[in-house]
Amino acid sequence: MSTDTRQFGDLATQLVMESRRSTQTDALLKYNDSLVRSLIREQRDLERAAEALEAGMNEFQGPPPALLIIQTAVSRNKRCLLAYHSHRIDRLRDLYWAVGGALPHILNNQDTRSKLSPHEVDYLRQYNGSVMEFRSEFSHELDITANITNPPKDLHVLVHVVRDCGVIQTELGSINFQKGQRFMVRRADIEHLIVQGYLEEVS
Repeated sequence: MSTDTRQFGDLATQLVMESRRSTQTDALLKYNDSLVRSLIREQRDLERAAEALEAGMNEFQGPPPALLIIQTAVSRNKRCLLAYHSHRIDRLRDLYWAVGGALPHILNNQDTRSKLSPHEVDYLRQYNGSVMEFRSEFSHELDITANITNPPKDLHVLVHVVRDCGVIQTELGSINFQKGQRFMVRRADIEHLIVQGYLEEVS
């Protein structure tokens, strides 16, 4: 085990505080790989210490107090690790739906990508695959990636192009959305572009 003055549970507390800071600032912080790895190493040290204490017990004695303390620390560390990763998964899902399910929009953003671990990138890709598979079953009737906070009143919408987004296939055919132009288009065809900030609805 570590011989420094840090007490067991300190690393787990740091992870929980990081999740709290993320919630308070409403921001996705960089995945703290070094802290997670240090906590996992601490878990292994604790488990080895527990095994050594268990090996020295006899059947007529109850568990020594040190063993109970170590088992409590192991259990707490596990809960904090799970809470940290669960919090990050919730943030990733919120981020995914905030851009209308446009995964490339997330992964091509270098600032966002730099905050993710490789496992989180894999999770987003698998999550996106599941959403697309589910969506394909009724894509003609309903777009599950559309914004439901403010449900649309009309099928068509007048939009102003804020950023060039290239040629998009719509029910009217191919449209080249160039900055500064306006178009009346079917909302379902361009809803994801509004969410991503390429188009702006003209009221």
